[in-house]
Amino acid sequence: MILSAGTPAVDAGDTAWLLAATALVLLMTPGLALFYGGMVRSKSVLNMLMMSFVSIALVTVVWLVAGYSLAFGPDAGGIGLIGDLSHLGMHGIGPASVTGHVPTLLFATFQLTFAIITAALISGAVADRARFGAWVVFVLVWTLAVYVPVAHWVFGGGWIASRLHALDFAGGTVVEVCSGASGLALAIVLGPRLGFRKDAMRPHNLPLVLLGAGLLWFGWFGFNAGSALGANGLAAAAFLDTQAAGCAGLLGWLVVEKRRDGHPTTLGAASGSVAGLVAITPACGSVDLLGAVVVGLAAGVLCSYAVSWKFRWGVDDSLDVVGVHLTGGVVGTLLIGLLASATMTGGPKGLLYGGGLGQLGRQGVAVLAVGAYAFAVTYALGKGVDRLMGFRASEDEERTGLDLTLHAETAYDHGVLTHGTTHGSFLTGHSAHPGMSNAGMSHAAPSQDRSPLG
Repeated sequence: MILSAGTPAVDAGDTAWLLAATALVLLMTPGLALFYGGMVRSKSVLNMLMMSFVSIALVTVVWLVAGYSLAFGPDAGGIGLIGDLSHLGMHGIGPASVTGHVPTLLFATFQLTFAIITAALISGAVADRARFGAWVVFVLVWTLAVYVPVAHWVFGGGWIASRLHALDFAGGTVVEVCSGASGLALAIVLGPRLGFRKDAMRPHNLPLVLLGAGLLWFGWFGFNAGSALGANGLAAAAFLDTQAAGCAGLLGWLVVEKRRDGHPTTLGAASGSVAGLVAITPACGSVDLLGAVVVGLAAGVLCSYAVSWKFRWGVDDSLDVVGVHLTGGVVGTLLIGLLASATMTGGPKGLLYGGGLGQLGRQGVAVLAVGAYAFAVTYALGKGVDRLMGFRASEDEERTGLDLTLHAETAYDHGVLTHGTTHGSFLTGHSAHPGMSNAGMSHAAPSQDRSPLG
């Protein structure tokens, strides 16, 4: 195609990189499914996998029909809250449409993968007890009511980006704070699992957890470096920052475990790496390599303590979406205000780099606005779905396991349904530790009994 004067040209290198990055980010949702699936009990692992996989299909439909237009279309009313419907059904966007130096269709697909994993992340907060049909309805409405407006505020030229001038390179607020606050709201709506803080809820397959964490780490390079929208130096810096923060988060979590519990664990390594990756997501385009190490280390340490808060507050965030994603997202977004380097941002600087308190204040406002909005709307939406069709599984369904009762399947051939056990669960021979969360030993309070049950 011959471009007329003034028509932006598609850069083949940038396009090739963003194609690869888009595939990497999409792979993160199956990775998340394995990560979450390994952390639940064997009687509900298929349900956990399905909640992530169905999110891929549901969010894609919503995004192509109206989500992209509302998030990235021209601002409706000029106040930075939501886009218009000029691209309803992707109207007016064809192969010749260009955003930056890449095809707009590719940019829209890249952003779609962000929306998908954000919705899927919430499922970890309500694992083991949510009805699948209610989850389907929730994801469809939540994507439009919560994710799309926040994406417009931060990524689509809305008020947080254009007026507040808060920095969020790849989604610390849009993905991490939004999913964490939404998970907290939904966990409150559904209430705790049967036996929370009493019964053993140990992960049924730690190798699966580590496999999922590895896929997430691999995909995160597309998530962060792909957000540069080009094969350039900024992408390379974001790529390296991502690696450094993931490693620092892993080591920080393990140090806390060793000092607090006496031993480092595989689940701690997986969780710590994810915590570091979560925190660097907003900051990878704003901090230098030293800053990335600090961000990752801070997240690994703080998130390792934050996951135990649910026991004190009585809020059953099953797989620690709040403890890792909300906490890590807040840590990474706020630390931009301290560690942002002009060599990365091209202008704004953090407090420790001579920039004063202004940027830190802007980061704080962004976190509070996104967190409060996501929590309030998700809570109202969760209550609405619960009243309409019942969001919480019945006691019998939960005790028997959601795989059999909701999907008529079992994950393992050796699983045998038994009615003589206390929980009516599959007889799989797993040992358990009393009082531990579904996230396992590394997420338990240090005072908990660690002797296995027979």
